[in-house]
Amino acid sequence: MSATSYRTDDQRWQAVQARDSAAVGHFVYAVRTTGIHCHPGCRARLPKREHVEFFDAAAAAQAAGYRPCKRCSTPRRDPQAQRSALVTRACRLIEAGDEAVPLAQLAERLSVSPYHLHRLFKAETGLTPKAYASAFRARRLRDGLEQGASITEAIFDAGFNSNSRFYADADQRLGMRARDYRAGGAGIRIRFALAQCSLGAILVAQSARGICAILLDDDPQALLEHLQDLFPKAELVGGDDDFERLVAQVIGFVEAPALGLNLPLDVQGTVFQERVWQALREVPAGSRVSYSDIAERIGAPKAVRAVAAACAANRIAVAIPCHRVVRRDGDLSGYRWGVERKRALLKRETVLT
Repeated sequence: MSATSYRTDDQRWQAVQARDSAAVGHFVYAVRTTGIHCHPGCRARLPKREHVEFFDAAAAAQAAGYRPCKRCSTPRRDPQAQRSALVTRACRLIEAGDEAVPLAQLAERLSVSPYHLHRLFKAETGLTPKAYASAFRARRLRDGLEQGASITEAIFDAGFNSNSRFYADADQRLGMRARDYRAGGAGIRIRFALAQCSLGAILVAQSARGICAILLDDDPQALLEHLQDLFPKAELVGGDDDFERLVAQVIGFVEAPALGLNLPLDVQGTVFQERVWQALREVPAGSRVSYSDIAERIGAPKAVRAVAAACAANRIAVAIPCHRVVRRDGDLSGYRWGVERKRALLKRETVLT
């Protein structure tokens, strides 16, 4: 409604009685018996008409000696902003601790229940507080190793209470042994080969743990440069005849995805990324899912953008089938190796399944 709808006192009183939120900003009403002024949409008990006077603005009411109503004049924080702020505080407490903070202790410091904190934290970040703490310690460990700290110093500075706790799953945290990571990946041997397939040039790379990259492009040289960027200090070795047979197997999978690829993968990413990639590997050939679907499957329904980012960070094409993720409206959206390749893969899977 326009300002002319609230021009007379009678019109304004009708708006107050109707608790008309559209009238907010056009005038305020003040109550002589309480000395308080309110917005038209205030949910407080209605005063008697004879005790009310109107002002064009809150400043005018305050100049006349009225105080603002605490119920309708105090800005309310957006519930989503409150949830985000709580999770942010939890993250800062986790990061500030020298050791892992138990969930019950973390919840107590934030004045919420452990159940509520666990549920809210996972909904906002896609991770549990424990998984977030683990990922943060791993990142702090990497930073320490990259800055030249000794392995023992980096382990304890990152919040691990003992060497044994760290070494129990060091490969999963770093993707390689600590001393190899400290050397920037130097000494790691990666075999690779370039070939051609129906989608253009393809590069397949394999570490001692499994296939670490399947890259697609029109330019073979660009693929080689990309591999060098991914593993700048590793020893890159051209594949022998045995490796060429493995590449042929990968190409056969690209041409006929329904056949599957029964080869180990060397998957290295954040905790969240690896959860997304695992969920993608469980999507059967010929199926399509949305980013929201994947977010739901990993228990983080609000982390749709983070899921999209994890798909974009995937460096093992087809074997981790991010091409099967489309927008909810069916649009193909983006694809790291080009939308046309994505369309071709989906069409091929539909025909073969």
